[in-house]
Parts: sequence; C-alpha cells; structure tokens
Amino acid sequence: MVGRSAAVLQAFDLRRPSLGLSELARRSQLPKATVHRLAGQLVAHGFLERDGDRYRLGVLLFELGQRVPRSRVLRDAALPFLEDLFVASRETVHLAVQIGTNVMYIDKLVGHSSGRTPSEVAGRLPLHCTATGKAILASVPEEELDEYLGRPLQRVTRHTIVVADVLRKEMVSIRTTGWAVERDETMVGYVSVAAPVFSGDGHPLAALSVTGPGRRLDPDRFGPAVRTAARGLTRVLAGAPAV
Repeated sequence: MVGRSAAVLQAFDLRRPSLGLSELARRSQLPKATVHRLAGQLVAHGFLERDGDRYRLGVLLFELGQRVPRSRVLRDAALPFLEDLFVASRETVHLAVQIGTNVMYIDKLVGHSSGRTPSEVAGRLPLHCTATGKAILASVPEEELDEYLGRPLQRVTRHTIVVADVLRKEMVSIRTTGWAVERDETMVGYVSVAAPVFSGDGHPLAALSVTGPGRRLDPDRFGPAVRTAARGLTRVLAGAPAV
C-alpha cells in the first residue's frame, strides 16, 4: 500500500505538475483502477488535490517537507550566505545537495534581471553537468568518483562533458581552486560557479553556486566569493563562527 502510494506521488515532477488518471497510471506503472482508488484516498488525506479530471500534489506535502530536519537546518544556516552572494552578484544563487546521481536544489534566490535558469527548487540535474554537482563530485572519495564516472553519462546539451577522462582532469582543477565551473552544460548561454560545503567529518554535504548569463558572469571573479561563502557555511554547520 505504501509503495504503491509512493509510486503515485513520485509520478509528478516539475514539468508535469498535474496529471490525468491515464498518465498517472502510466507513469506510476500501476493499473488504472488501482491508481483511481489510491488517488481518491490521497486526495481525502490532503496528499493530492483534484482539479477537474486531473490531479496535482497537495499542499500538505509542502508542509511536511518543511519539517525535514536536515533540509530545514541546512537551509536556515545557508540563507545568510546565499543572501551575501546574491547581493554581491545580483545573479541567481543556489543551495544544492546530492541525491543519488543527481543534485537537488533546496533553495534558490533569483533577481528581477536574472532570467530563466535550468534549476528549480526540488528539481534535479545530473551531478556531472552542474557546477554544484561537480563541486560535490570533486570532494567524494576516489572510489565513489570512479563508480560514478564508470556509468553512462547523460548529455543535457551539446556542451555537456560526458567523457570520463575529461571530467577527471576537471576534478583535479576543482580541488586546486576550490570551486567548480559549468559553461553551457545544462542550458546554453549560462555559466555557473560553485563550491562544496562539508560536514564535520569532512564529507561533502552540499554546494553553493552563483549562476547567470555567460555574457556577464565571470567565474574567475565570483569563484573566490563562492568558495569563501561555502567555507563560512561549513564552519557554521560545524558549530564554529563564520570568519
């Protein structure tokens, strides 16, 4: 019962915020009659909302999501650093965490002139083609990096780097500078620079980034600022004052 209900809820994504019964059954890989029954129960309990003959995720899920300790603590601690980066850059800034082979954006500040970016809060993108993902990948143990680079890598744009040896060289550069750069790999015309945030035991916990149009965002200019912000957040999460 729980597994089938989870399959129904996970059928939704940011590109498909509402689904009809047939599409919901197809995406959840469940019989249509089963989905109809489960959707009715999920609507009754507030996990789904119904709009005519279509369904969408209910506001109760948002409320529950705000209670997740890891996300709430990390977002609250990161907010001052995101705000500092936003004021300094006037570009879109992100906080992202690793979820499997993807990064998931858990916070985002956007300016009036920032324009459209490929990221959305709660949205996911592959680790290897995002600055936040690369910052995290460069910080994981070598065997974990080998495992990731050993699988087929998704090409999001024609500029996405999908050659393992090229990415390995990029990891070396990221470890040297302390920040990662992505150019045109998730959206043509956009550049992003990110730095890793570490837990108390030295494992990458998250990444901060600044993203904007390539015509005006210089990674070499903002890289040191993003690195400084990420280090400050690391210190705060470890219980030390940010300096």
